[in-house]
Amino acid sequence: MTPGRDNETHVDVLIAGAGIVGLTLAIALRQGLGSSFSVAVADPSLARGGTDGRATAVVAAARRLLATIGVWDAISAQPILDMVVTDSALDDTLRPTFLTFAGDVEPGEPFGHMVENAPLMAALLAKARAEGVALYEAAVRPLLDATERDAPGSLLDVELSSGDLLATTLLVGADGAHSDIRRSAGIAVHGWHYGQSAIVTTVSHERDHGGRAEEHFLPAGPFAILPLTGRRSSIVWTEETREAQRLAALPDHAFHSELERRFGLHLGELEAVGGRHVHPLGLWMARSFISDRVALIGDAAHVIHPIAGQGLNMGLKDAAALAEVIVDAVRLGLDPGSFAVLERYQRWRRFDTMAMGAATDGLNRLFSNASDVLRLARDIGLGLVDRLPALKQLCIREAAGLLGETPKLLRGEAL
Repeated sequence: MTPGRDNETHVDVLIAGAGIVGLTLAIALRQGLGSSFSVAVADPSLARGGTDGRATAVVAAARRLLATIGVWDAISAQPILDMVVTDSALDDTLRPTFLTFAGDVEPGEPFGHMVENAPLMAALLAKARAEGVALYEAAVRPLLDATERDAPGSLLDVELSSGDLLATTLLVGADGAHSDIRRSAGIAVHGWHYGQSAIVTTVSHERDHGGRAEEHFLPAGPFAILPLTGRRSSIVWTEETREAQRLAALPDHAFHSELERRFGLHLGELEAVGGRHVHPLGLWMARSFISDRVALIGDAAHVIHPIAGQGLNMGLKDAAALAEVIVDAVRLGLDPGSFAVLERYQRWRRFDTMAMGAATDGLNRLFSNASDVLRLARDIGLGLVDRLPALKQLCIREAAGLLGETPKLLRGEAL
């Protein structure tokens, strides 16, 4: 344990990163353990307010989590009522549908919703403040040297960029793919770039989408049309990185032409109404999700291809699992930052994360190519799945996050 310092504030759990995943964890901990258990979130972005113009697919299990912590009713979400998958080349006249998903995972419960990030972040921040989470508009600086961190009762000393000094039982890295917490904890990360980037934007269209999501597999990568409230859709458009950068930089009329080639005219006239953001794509996994009094969640622990729309949902599953582990430990009088407690979190999440990473990697390699042989094989496979209702329902429940050892919050149960 490091020596105590003057003016040092003790917090039971300090979360570095005030994104959706970090704030969800903070709220769940306060609700599960009450006002006697102190939780703080530190992130310089708190000073900037909500500026995220993106939208996110929230699967049924993640919706249950957000409803259980009291956030879901504060936001407007678009149900995904059905989904179609096509496989074609860009210049094909027709895009035959090989796979469709429709129906509810439970009566009246769609398998997913589309949620805009800015309103969701605002709702999470409001709930965090109401629950008494301490919010610091500052970054967590690299960890100070500490010894015997896993000794019972030991604390981790942390300094914020604001100059605040904190001592915490557990530091959670929720600070994204380029996590300073992961780096300063000495946790290696392994993976690769795909040479692809995703163009993310929002479009309005003349006709209503009816809650339908579409994923068109093209040789350069998937082109996803995801329904938003009103006559709008979120676009996630994958291209080779240099081409993605070129397309995003086109004048409005030229960008519209390229967009229309991929989107089609089934929803009438289109108009790009959001900014164009280009995000490099890759697969990255932290070698370990834990270290001495450190745990990683969300993109700090794993980054996967967006082909299945599972990135944020995996992070929310991390938050639900870690919250449950911590709450159980504290109620039993155990040290929530000890290796034994954190190892339970890692065992719970690591295999599932690796499996999802391998699945999305395989899907991307299978579909993002111009091979006629692979195209025939995958189209036969998609067609078989479409004709087997039991297998299709299993796929829907897996995508909705409702299979396997599911944390309580994802089942809609309070901690």
